[in-house]
Amino acid sequence: MTFLKCVSLDRLGLALLLPVSLTLSLTAPNLSADAVPTRTAQATSAAPAQPLTLRANSTEANAKTGVVVARGNVQISYPSRQIQATSAQAIYFSKERRIVLTGDVYVLQQGNSLRGENITYLVDEGRFVALPQASKQVEAIYLITDTPAPVSGAASPTPFGTSPQFQSNPPGKR
Repeated sequence: MTFLKCVSLDRLGLALLLPVSLTLSLTAPNLSADAVPTRTAQATSAAPAQPLTLRANSTEANAKTGVVVARGNVQISYPSRQIQATSAQAIYFSKERRIVLTGDVYVLQQGNSLRGENITYLVDEGRFVALPQASKQVEAIYLITDTPAPVSGAASPTPFGTSPQFQSNPPGKR
């Protein structure tokens, strides 16, 4: 009960609305009053969308700008894309469908991981852009499956040698 006394009804309403707005903006980006019947028909034939869950120490959402800011121990789970992430802060730009994670960011997707100071997730492209802290590097770990051994009698790849296999031409000659 102490929590309810400290938080105004406006903030509580906004906090309750946040998961719904994140889910709608990620699963139905161009939803308008005219599109409702079409979307409803499509939703029944397609697999149901799974929401993105955001947990943080504090969250603010601006209905006019469509920007959601989460701060402190941010945890994101997006099961439909098999993404889990943690950071100090997350900003979701719903109009651009872009999530900017900052502060010791760690992203895990299908066993692959990405770590950096600033990672942007472009929702529509399904692409991450990672930037490190000054004078540091981004760390990416990818699971790579080994290809099967070549069938006997097939040409085997040439092993790396100590001398280069190319010839350098002086400038101006080809």
